Amino acid sequence: MNEKELRSISGYLLFAIGLVMLFGGIIYVINTGSPFEGIFISITGFVILIGLTVINPNEAVVTTFFGDYMGTMKQSGLRWVNPLFRRKKISLRARNLNGQKLKVNDKLGNPIEIAAVVVWRVGDTAKSSFEVDDYVKYVEIQSEAAVRHLAGIYAYDTMEDEDLQIQEVTLRDGSGKINEMLEAELTERLSRAGIDVLEARISHLAYAPEIAGAMLQRQQASAVVAARRQIVNGAVGMVDMALAMLSEKGIVQLDEERKAAMVSNLLVVLCGEKAATPILNAGTLYP
Repeated sequence: MNEKELRSISGYLLFAIGLVMLFGGIIYVINTGSPFEGIFISITGFVILIGLTVINPNEAVVTTFFGDYMGTMKQSGLRWVNPLFRRKKISLRARNLNGQKLKVNDKLGNPIEIAAVVVWRVGDTAKSSFEVDDYVKYVEIQSEAAVRHLAGIYAYDTMEDEDLQIQEVTLRDGSGKINEMLEAELTERLSRAGIDVLEARISHLAYAPEIAGAMLQRQQASAVVAARRQIVNGAVGMVDMALAMLSEKGIVQLDEERKAAMVSNLLVVLCGEKAATPILNAGTLYP
């Protein structure tokens, strides 16, 4: 079932006519003493007034007639339709769904806490009214299901070595792509209820308390290893450059044993955590 527009007419003139007929019939009865004509006029005016509907901006009115969907009115202001139509107002304004924290397992089986914020609005009033029982509750349940599904197919953080060129998208590092995928999945799930997803993003992401300490230690260890690897790579490059320049310019000739000692000393100086204490050799190059 898809939404269709119901054309209505302005209700200001009919509002005035209904009031005149309603009170005019009463006055007619009082002045003439004839109840039938006056009652008929008053009832007609009352029926006209029943057909009036006030529609606020960003609001729609879904109408049915003995179970048949007649259409949706979206023109704001005082409108008039068939008084026999059953009318239901639906807000078209954007709404925020601040999802609660969910405890789920990620792709690697680690327990994590995750929550999402979804901005949505009703796009198709017919589907929202007739395809689902309660579209607000439907949005809440489907949003929770989408977040659980997304958390289950991605890992919280990568477990691979840092030097790998290709790594999987993770919940922590791939926030932009994760939000896009969450929005796409919500759009697919909520389209059957006529809901437009304006924005969806992860609002909370953390390891569960029972493993948070262990995971923090792992992250710290990974950071230390990555830093050391960077230091060693830089030190080896500097040593290679130093030996190459010494050999190229002929400053000093070193045998293999002296080269090994020089490499060892340079690596100690460059890779050490503390500043090295130099020792000056005042003797000859060879004993």
